[in-house]
Amino acid sequence: MMAMLLTAAGCDHSAQGGIPRPDHIVVVIEENRPYNAVMGNADAPYLNELARQGASLTQFYAITHPSQPNYLALFSGSALGVSGDSCPHTLTARNLGSQLLQADLTFAGYAQSMPHVGYTGCTHGAYVRRHNPWVNFSNLPASLNRPWTDFPRDFNDLPTVAFVVPDLKHDMHDGSVRQADNWLRDSLRDYANWAMTHNSLLIITWDEDDSEGPNRIPAILVGEHVQPGNHAQPNNLYGLLRTLLDAYDLEPIHHSADVDPIDVWSND
Repeated sequence: MMAMLLTAAGCDHSAQGGIPRPDHIVVVIEENRPYNAVMGNADAPYLNELARQGASLTQFYAITHPSQPNYLALFSGSALGVSGDSCPHTLTARNLGSQLLQADLTFAGYAQSMPHVGYTGCTHGAYVRRHNPWVNFSNLPASLNRPWTDFPRDFNDLPTVAFVVPDLKHDMHDGSVRQADNWLRDSLRDYANWAMTHNSLLIITWDEDDSEGPNRIPAILVGEHVQPGNHAQPNNLYGLLRTLLDAYDLEPIHHSADVDPIDVWSND
């Protein structure tokens, strides 16, 4: 069932709303775990360390089930008529990547276990296209669809916004919470630490819960301008997209226009 939209009536955009403009944002999407299965779980020490270091959203929700419509909702503000995990899809709607490119900013998506740049197959080993929303959009260059091995070692070379999707073994879908936590620690700890002093941001969230609850999922934000602590204001994947767009003075798209941006920012 579609999550209730959160009204954005009267809310400001970008600078007026107090959202910082990071030089770089990295968004990581994990799989199929409710909030209580991750937060406070001893098998996720690194994720809980990040939650203490940054902001943890305690009332954050996915949009629907199953996976693919949630990825599309986060990336474009709508499931665009996709209701399941079928593959492939060719979409032409506006999306986060197209909005960034139109504003002369940059985007790239990095998918673990994807074999090469621009790959359009539905599966390859532990890689699945249904967890890679940007590959579906014909208005994005194939060169922006990149394997995880292309993630820059020098974080100054990152695009304005990057999405990272671990493969099925490391996103909590097929592998364990501990395996995913270890992968995040080994793969993104250096970026998380760097973001704290380089006007940048790391966001980790999930596509959906385990289908046994209200679709409440974890969301953690770590960066230089984040106010640490638990934040209980309700929001959802559309609101996260709205936040990414507002940060760069971009117009909200589809249902992101109906939702407030996330408010976890420090005043410094």
